[in-house]
Amino acid sequence: MTAPRTDDCIVRPLRFTNDIAAMRDFLGLLGLAARVESRRGGWLDLVAGEGMVALHDAATSDSGGVAGQTRLSFEGADLDALAARLADAGWSDAVILDEAYGRALSVTDPAGERLWVDGYNDDDYGYRVHEPARDQRWSVQPVRSTPVLEAYGRFLGCFGLEPYAAHPALVLGGHVGLVRLEVGPPAVQLGLATPEPLEEVAERLRAAGHDDAAVSGAVLAVTDPDGQVVAVHPRTRR
Repeated sequence: MTAPRTDDCIVRPLRFTNDIAAMRDFLGLLGLAARVESRRGGWLDLVAGEGMVALHDAATSDSGGVAGQTRLSFEGADLDALAARLADAGWSDAVILDEAYGRALSVTDPAGERLWVDGYNDDDYGYRVHEPARDQRWSVQPVRSTPVLEAYGRFLGCFGLEPYAAHPALVLGGHVGLVRLEVGPPAVQLGLATPEPLEEVAERLRAAGHDDAAVSGAVLAVTDPDGQVVAVHPRTRR
């Protein structure tokens, strides 16, 4: 696998699902390709041009994940430096744990929810590792609804995500992927961004059987195999 730079925290929303294969095919229509998959099944992560999406079998979740739920998470190469940045910024409960699959950092986010960062692990025992070509037209962009917009923006700054766009939605990130912040009750929606014309994307989705794919205003919405709405926003390069 290609290791991230030591200061990178890669945006990697985690989706719990009952059908990893169907979600893999669906996300393949949106520019993502498999990078690492468990030989036993139950885990798959996919890469876009920028950012990643991880899929976890809901039935084997030991953290209470339910099918269709998406959580904001990251992959990081230097968890110790990240923990120090979080502590300096006031998030002093950040803790690094040694798990069976490697190191992970846990911290309470400004909405009062636990957020996890998996440490980069180059040990591929038990996994199939691919080196897919990344579709540079696509960026992972989960939508994080939160009642504390400004505080969440500062929090994500600890992960190296800088403002990319301003009001009415705050988008942060860049080559590591994007996070779109919106005011609302705490929730995470799977999303992406692309300069590809959204009507062309919608046509591709409908041709593959996702009949409800439609563009309204400047957003494409489509229901994924887990029954959740995925939002695709237009993206222009800075």
